[in-house]
Amino acid sequence: MNVRDRSACDNYMVADARRYVEWETPFLNPLTTVRDDVRRALIILNQPFSLPLLETLWKTCSWRCCADGGANRLYDLLGEAGDGELLRNLYTPDLIKGDLDSLRRDVREYYSTKGVPVLQDLDQDTTDLMKCIKSLEENERKEGYEYETLILGGFSGRLDQTIHLLSYIHKIRNMRSKVYVITDDNIGWVLDGGHHRISIDHEVLGPTCGLLPVGVDSTVLSTSGLRWNLSGTESSFDGLLSTSNHLVSTEPFVTIETSRPIWWCAELRRKI
Repeated sequence: MNVRDRSACDNYMVADARRYVEWETPFLNPLTTVRDDVRRALIILNQPFSLPLLETLWKTCSWRCCADGGANRLYDLLGEAGDGELLRNLYTPDLIKGDLDSLRRDVREYYSTKGVPVLQDLDQDTTDLMKCIKSLEENERKEGYEYETLILGGFSGRLDQTIHLLSYIHKIRNMRSKVYVITDDNIGWVLDGGHHRISIDHEVLGPTCGLLPVGVDSTVLSTSGLRWNLSGTESSFDGLLSTSNHLVSTEPFVTIETSRPIWWCAELRRKI
C-alpha cells in the first residue's frame, strides 16, 4: 500500500453501512494537543492576517512557505510587534516562492541573509499559490508523505484572486486530501461528493457556517448537526443556498451528504 492509499484509508470510517470522510481542525485551537503523526504545511498568501492566528497555525506546521508578497505580510506583521527581530527569528519560513513581482527588496534581502531560499518562477500560467503547492509536492515526493495544507489568506482582497483560489482548491480536491483555507474570520475547504463528518470545536468555530455549491451547477444536500438541516435538498446559485446557517452548541459533529463537490465554511470565533 502506498502513501496515498494509506492516507485515503485513514480518512474513512464505516458507520451505518456508509463511508464517511472525517474532518477535524485541531490546528485552530492553541490549547489543543495536535497529533504528532500528522504533518502540516503552511502557505502564507499576500493578504492580511493577525499575529495570534499566525502563532496558532505556525506551531502545528513543520513546513512553511510564503507565496511572493506573503513574505512582506509576514515581515511587516512581526516588525510591528514589541520585539520584531526576536519574532522574525522565531517565524522564519522555509521557502519564499513566486514570480516575485510583489516581494519587496528589503524583505528579500532580509530573509536571504537568514538562509531562506527565494525562488523565482516566471511561469505566467501559474499563480504564486500554485507555484508553492508545486514545491510542497516536490518535498512530499522526497519524504514519501502527504502534508495537510493550511493556506493563510485567500478569502479577502481582490475578488478575482478569491475566485481563483476557490477554483484551484476545487480542481485539486482529488490530488490533495486535506487543504484548508483560513483567515481571521473563517475557515473553508472543499467537500467532495459523498458523506462527510466534521468534528466541531465550539471553542473556535461558529456560530455561522455555510454549504456553497461553487464550481457545480447544483448538488443535493442532506445534513445533521445544524440549526437548519437539509434533507435531500437541491442547492445551486440559481436556487437555494445554505448560507448563514448555524452550528448547534450541543452537537459535536456535523454530517453532510452531498451529491457533488461543495465548499464548506465556518466562522472563527475571535478567541484565536
